[in-house]
Amino acid sequence: MRLVPLVSWITPAHVPEGYLLKGSIRYCWQRFGWRPDYVVGDLGYIHGHTKREIRRTWKVAVVTKMKADMRIIPPFETATVVTCPQGQPLQWLEYSEQEDLHYFGVRAPQPLCLQCWEVSQCSREFGYPPEHHETLVGLLPMNTLPSQRLLSQVRSWIEPSQSFEKNLLGLSDQFLNSLRLTWCLGLIADGAALLRNLALMEEPPPAQPLQFLQPKQGILDLDL
Repeated sequence: MRLVPLVSWITPAHVPEGYLLKGSIRYCWQRFGWRPDYVVGDLGYIHGHTKREIRRTWKVAVVTKMKADMRIIPPFETATVVTCPQGQPLQWLEYSEQEDLHYFGVRAPQPLCLQCWEVSQCSREFGYPPEHHETLVGLLPMNTLPSQRLLSQVRSWIEPSQSFEKNLLGLSDQFLNSLRLTWCLGLIADGAALLRNLALMEEPPPAQPLQFLQPKQGILDLDL
């Protein structure tokens, strides 16, 4: 994996990281004409109104886990289980951009709908707008497989990769109380990361980087 800095921020220590997300996406759109489709963030840093503004302005899905004090609301029973008002589990079907609705429907092989007293008036599909709950629904509902994979697989290696970068550049041993000096050091760190990636693109690493550590067997010629 290669980390390439697109936008770098130097701020005082008391500024939360979530405050920088909106500005980063705005800069990417203005400077490159591009923005990510999905952003996987830490649950404690990004507020619901920030997710809503990013979704409405740039059509970017900000995916985070549920906070411990956040309340589950219908149609969600848990973060991964969606049901109809009568308790039938539902599956996410699609997002209609024209209607701005997520559609959930009955796709179970043996549904409970035949025993439901509302079966004659039920279409077995239910629509919910993204603002119904910015964390549970949003642009990518939490019960979908892509959302669960982003949270369980992608989010888990973001912190280690950032820590590796800091250790590699020696930033973890630095404590700077001057914002101007920190800004200069940030530019140097970004330059080092860019140069390293350019070098890797010119001369890619071997397929087996630990090959030189593998044991080698010599030929024992006994002349028999």
